[in-house]
Amino acid sequence: MPPAPPAAPARDLAPTRPARPDRRPEQPVRERNRLRLILAALVLLAGCVALGFAALHVGPQWLDGAGSVAVLTTYSWALMARTGGRQLVFAALAFAVGVVAVVQDGEVLRSGAAVMTCVVSGVLAVVITVSARTFLIAAREVVLATAVASIGAYATVGFEPAASSVRFEYLTLGLGFLVVFTLVWRFGAGLNGLGTRGLVTLVVGTLLLAASLAYAELFRRYGASGVVQPTAGLQEWSRTTLGAFPPPLMVLLGVPALAWGVHMRARRRQGWWVCTFGAAAMLPVAQGLVDLDTSYVEGGLQAAYGVGLGLLVGFLVIRLDLLLTGSRGRRARAVEEQHALRPEPSRFSSL
Repeated sequence: MPPAPPAAPARDLAPTRPARPDRRPEQPVRERNRLRLILAALVLLAGCVALGFAALHVGPQWLDGAGSVAVLTTYSWALMARTGGRQLVFAALAFAVGVVAVVQDGEVLRSGAAVMTCVVSGVLAVVITVSARTFLIAAREVVLATAVASIGAYATVGFEPAASSVRFEYLTLGLGFLVVFTLVWRFGAGLNGLGTRGLVTLVVGTLLLAASLAYAELFRRYGASGVVQPTAGLQEWSRTTLGAFPPPLMVLLGVPALAWGVHMRARRRQGWWVCTFGAAAMLPVAQGLVDLDTSYVEGGLQAAYGVGLGLLVGFLVIRLDLLLTGSRGRRARAVEEQHALRPEPSRFSSL
């Protein structure tokens, strides 16, 4: 028999390592994203300046419309960038809607653009938040969301909607909740990520929302009767003494839900379902100036009082949640906060 061929060296049989991918092409992508962010910030700043001059009755009459178009375009781009949509397509569409509404100057077009601005502002204010390990960070996120919605309020009224304030509020509230619910369905992994706690929160929040809307309707119809006379007296005293009356829907449901939601998101995905009811705070802020009886000062005070009182309620809710489900003791809670690091994209990244 012929001799067997010699075995190949071991190094020849070793698997070849794949070439390490070159990471340098990521740098131009980051640079483009940074440039887009800077451009969007400049457009938003220009829109805010135009709306500020228009509020002070300084400059030409078209400043309020131009500022509203700039804010609507920027917010639409930011919302699509945050939710993984087509930024340029929807930003161009929002720009076209705003320009047509301002140029044609029709009541239907202006009202439609105002509804779109209000809904986009309220939804963006909710989804632009990030998870919060502590209550102070949660309070910071609520204040930031309120600022985003407040700019949207000035842009909304800049389109000068002709619809009645009651219809406008109901329409934007319904559309806003529908959009937020659709987005949270994806962020929270549908009903599979709801869990028992999320289901209870969803049911309780829905009941509170329905009760608040029912009471608001009673107040509009029977404000002078004995049905809601105590609340009517308190509202009148607050507006006379403090300058504004905070929206109950914002204090009792919207702000506490948003604060608790971002706090829970640092620990579990169910927090997104709680954040759904944060729209009950951000949408009223964006609607605040549509009512002709509400001045700029009163609208700002309403938002400030609503955030302050709502954060107090939210603090109590978070403490109760940690007491019932978290670790007891100050040291144990500190350890729990350090380990509350559920991964979530940064503020300007897609969810």
